[in-house]
Amino acid sequence: MTRRIGLVAGEPSGDLIAARVLQGLNALPDESYIAEGIGGPELTQQKMHIWHDMHALSVFGYVDALKSLPKLWSIFNDLCRRWQHNPPDLFLGVDAPDFNLRLEKRLKKQGVPTVHFVSPSIWAWRYERIHTIKASVDLMLTVFPFEQSIYEKEGIPVKYVGHPLADVIPMQPDQAAARALLHIAEKAEVLAILPGSRASEIKLMAPLFLETAQRLVLQNPNLVCLVPMVNAQRYQEFMAILKQYPVPGLHVLRQTEGGKQHANPLSWSVLEACDRALVTSGTATLEAALFKRPMVISYVLTPWMRRLMAWKSGQAKPYLPWVGLPNVLANESLVPELLQDDATPQALFDAMTAMVQDPVRCRYIVDKFMTMHETLRCDTPRRVAEAIAGLFNDK
Repeated sequence: MTRRIGLVAGEPSGDLIAARVLQGLNALPDESYIAEGIGGPELTQQKMHIWHDMHALSVFGYVDALKSLPKLWSIFNDLCRRWQHNPPDLFLGVDAPDFNLRLEKRLKKQGVPTVHFVSPSIWAWRYERIHTIKASVDLMLTVFPFEQSIYEKEGIPVKYVGHPLADVIPMQPDQAAARALLHIAEKAEVLAILPGSRASEIKLMAPLFLETAQRLVLQNPNLVCLVPMVNAQRYQEFMAILKQYPVPGLHVLRQTEGGKQHANPLSWSVLEACDRALVTSGTATLEAALFKRPMVISYVLTPWMRRLMAWKSGQAKPYLPWVGLPNVLANESLVPELLQDDATPQALFDAMTAMVQDPVRCRYIVDKFMTMHETLRCDTPRRVAEAIAGLFNDK
């Protein structure tokens, strides 16, 4: 029997994991699966029928979302029309919660089983979304183990499936190979600087990180600083700021160098090559943890964005005492976090210097990251595929 799956994956990471899930489903005996909806190149390779490209959903922040609202609404209505006329056997929404939860609620009312993969961060912001999730989702698939109890308490069917990054990032990073790839001396002391992938993050975090790097290089002139840029636009924005805050020994790297594309995200090679990292809060902090790199986490919002987030969420700060994923997962202040007014070049310099001077603490951090990686490494695509197949078997 061939099953039809409605699928919406709104980012490259979602496109990749959804493609592996579809591949895993089609490896199961007796049934085959075809998918239709929103995806990217990885899902295209799995013969998914792409009605809209995933980049249509790639909006960053409230301002971009407002600007893109007419286009997003048009895409949403198109999917609803198609699936009202010819409902899929099941819908899988991968991340993109603002878009997917609305779609899932509509489809669930039609009697279509709905699965959502990657829980919104209700444990940090806007817990009241749990009511929307309960009305929209037949099965929530979580990437962090502590999330499972949240949904069980609310009576929402849930399965912990692990984090897809933990499957593909090696348990034992090969620092020498990464340094050879990036043409960095094997014995060099290397600091990774990850100021973010959004224009707003580059604008706010780059000056802060560069001033910190200036202090660190003044202390240690042999320090090598590596800064990966996700695309040409971010590269140009960062280089303009670098002219105002020059740092000796700093290398700005691009995903495409000399016409050659790096096989994996460039930030992964930089994290694998470095000794420690200065990271903007977000997924990059989890990647740094999976590469077992001690780090200092920071984040800054403009006053306007802080007010907008507080209004949108109804809260002035997260429910948890941390924002960095490594600290949230460890349930302790494992690595330093310096946010908002506390995020100054001197404070970041002091935190990084203290880390360098405390090898015992660094060893403890690395050991905790190893345990974290082992917990999150679950063959996520297989678990997701089995959960979806289980829903069909229960019908």
